[in-house]
Amino acid sequence: MSTSTEELLDMLDDDQRAVAEHLTGPLCVLAGAGTGKTRAITYRIANGVLSGVYNPQTVLAVTFTARAAGEMRSRLRDLGVGGVQARTFHAAALRQLSFFWPTAVGGQLPRIAEHKASLVAEASGRLGLGADRTAIRDLSGEVEWAKVSLVTADDYAAKAARAGREAVAGHDHATIARLLSVYEDVKNERGVIDFEDVLLLLVGILLEREDIAAQVRTQYRHFVVDEYQDVSPLQQRLLDLWLGGRRELCVVGDVSQTIYSFTGATPRFLTDFPRRFEGAPVVRLVRDYRSTPQVVDLANKVLSRAGRHRNAAAVELVAQRPSSVPVRFETYDDDLAEARGVAERIAALEKEGVPLSEIAILYRTNGQSEALEQALADAGIGYLVRGGERFFSRREVREAIVMLRGAVRASAGQPMPEAVRDVLSSVGWAPAPPAARGAARERWESLNSLVSLADELHRTREADMAGLVAELDERMSAQHAPTVSGVTLASLHAAKGLEWDAVFLVGVSEGLLPISLAEGDAAVEEERRLLYVGVTRAREHLQLSFARARTVGGRASRKRSRFLDGIWPDDAAAARRGGLSRRAAARSRTETFFEENPADAELFERLRSWRGQVAKAISKRAYTVLHDTTLQAIATAKPKDLRQLAVLRGIGATKLEAYGGQVLAVVRGEDVDVQEWLAR
Repeated sequence: MSTSTEELLDMLDDDQRAVAEHLTGPLCVLAGAGTGKTRAITYRIANGVLSGVYNPQTVLAVTFTARAAGEMRSRLRDLGVGGVQARTFHAAALRQLSFFWPTAVGGQLPRIAEHKASLVAEASGRLGLGADRTAIRDLSGEVEWAKVSLVTADDYAAKAARAGREAVAGHDHATIARLLSVYEDVKNERGVIDFEDVLLLLVGILLEREDIAAQVRTQYRHFVVDEYQDVSPLQQRLLDLWLGGRRELCVVGDVSQTIYSFTGATPRFLTDFPRRFEGAPVVRLVRDYRSTPQVVDLANKVLSRAGRHRNAAAVELVAQRPSSVPVRFETYDDDLAEARGVAERIAALEKEGVPLSEIAILYRTNGQSEALEQALADAGIGYLVRGGERFFSRREVREAIVMLRGAVRASAGQPMPEAVRDVLSSVGWAPAPPAARGAARERWESLNSLVSLADELHRTREADMAGLVAELDERMSAQHAPTVSGVTLASLHAAKGLEWDAVFLVGVSEGLLPISLAEGDAAVEEERRLLYVGVTRAREHLQLSFARARTVGGRASRKRSRFLDGIWPDDAAAARRGGLSRRAAARSRTETFFEENPADAELFERLRSWRGQVAKAISKRAYTVLHDTTLQAIATAKPKDLRQLAVLRGIGATKLEAYGGQVLAVVRGEDVDVQEWLAR
């Protein structure tokens, strides 16, 4: 694409154009969610190259993900601009380190350890700290925090205490300091480096070898850094060395999307930019082209209630899209009801024409996904888990199920919930969650989901251990069905930088959002920003929900998130805006469906009656036999044989074999003797 600079600039709004026209000197861009920041900085680079101000070979654009770097390169190519380097900090640093290592140090660059877990485990073992997989994961995270924060073993204890770092895997700061020292010894003995070393070693070379630093500065004269609110002290140190005192730097960020403070990221460099670069203009991108006015209004309200804690650099969004559907607010009796309600709403959206790939369910912790995965599987809705494993693929869950299966005989005569607690205690479950975040907390959440399921099955079905294991096997089978595309399930952290037509924010209650581990104003405000990130992922449809109780029939002790005080409508308003109870909402959708298809209503009711008989006979909940949406599809399609039935959503091979003949008999208008069928 050949484009003149004027044609290029005419494609931008006034604020984006101000960014694209500022080609020399420092520039700070405060860009809200959905305001076209990537477009603005890409057009700025293109304008600089096409106008002759920049040599594309001397521009380095730094992003935080390889995906973002690839997108920027693609957009620049579309604008007729090639040769610009768009890379992550690590990719850019590794390229330079590999090139200069033979000159600066000699020989080949040491191998980069793909994972530091084995190194940390070795160091932990030498100190007698144990090698529990979960603990090693959390210790590895703390090693990374120390290195990106430029904290050495000698000063770790003091700086960790000053930063309010929690005990990791039950170890105090002095112990972690010793671990850091031994970890470096292990690396040196194995002749490897880790990913943080890539930046640290390059920093060292640029500090010690002025000739090499001069070569780098000759190569790169203009810098752009995206997601600047997430820069770590180590990355900033490297950026300063690249600049070498020059001022050709454009940074883009949003303080309201700072959600990685626990990893060492800090918005301080973004907020201090005008002070460090005196006279640097600050451009605010406020026009939101992504979300509807209804979504934007909610996002602004979430931030506005931060009060005195709100950052002065925060952007208030201005919606640019036409008005659309209202945001939905739903309160459910329990987690299962919430998951089923969300699945029903997704089925309705798909029927309205929203592709499943344009729908996401977002949650605070990965442990929340099990009920959602099960509800989607029951409804025959495909899904994929982003940034994490499916529930039944998690190692701790697989190990727990093996233990439960082995305890079926041994637990005879013992109340099932009690037996489950005894078994899971041997693999790390405890009645109270660990007083720390990270892998230990995620492991506990997964195991606790199994405990909650056991309690529910015992209360609603009087299930024993064998019944629990059978239920888990069935759920594993359903949730492991291969999926090409479908609804995205993701934690709020994993959702950052993404967007969908429809977003469901589940579990917006105290203890989850903010999470109970968030202590102090700074931690609580980071939780508020997580909610903001979740809200701003939605283009058009947005639903927020929470459950009053964790399990069916459990104590309704949960309260909605404090972040939604003054925002969440009262019950009457929620009903007016579509916030019906789960049963009422399902009934309303069914009635609406058959108003348009009255001839199918009678068959649908006969199918439901048959399903109820089957569920009673096999002691399972009706929806686990066939979901309402599947019965609707059957009533509409009226399949004549198993082949026609098999293509309908919600009819997999297992259910086709178990119920196919009975379903076809009901469709033909025959009386079905469920007990006779089951006896065959």
